[in-house]
Amino acid sequence: MFDHVVIGVADNPQKKPFFTLDERIEMLNIVFQGEKSISVKPFSGLLIDFARECDSQIIIRGLRAISDFEFEVQLAGMNRSLAPEVETVFLTAAEQFAFVSSSLVREIARLNGDVSGFIHPEVHKRLTEKLAAI
Repeated sequence: MFDHVVIGVADNPQKKPFFTLDERIEMLNIVFQGEKSISVKPFSGLLIDFARECDSQIIIRGLRAISDFEFEVQLAGMNRSLAPEVETVFLTAAEQFAFVSSSLVREIARLNGDVSGFIHPEVHKRLTEKLAAI
């Protein structure tokens, strides 16, 4: 669908992700190793500024459920106001991932449930190791 995709990994001090920024970047680089059309880059601040820095004309946003739609449309509208030259494209999640969230995966894994069908083997390994260390 796209010649090149930049995966922006946000460093948002307002959120407390389970994995550090460096850990998330490292895992994504492993997951997409060998994919010449994909690059992984960290960013902080506005997504639209990051898109401009990457010389992107399109922002891809994922929708898992209808509940995501209202927020994402508001975000897309705000981004369009800030940068009319950048378009937002929504892609829906595959049916088997529609209701999967990182917090649900983490909670199931914390309770020793099998989450291997929802995440890449490298992420599964790191999640298991990190949970065991807690």
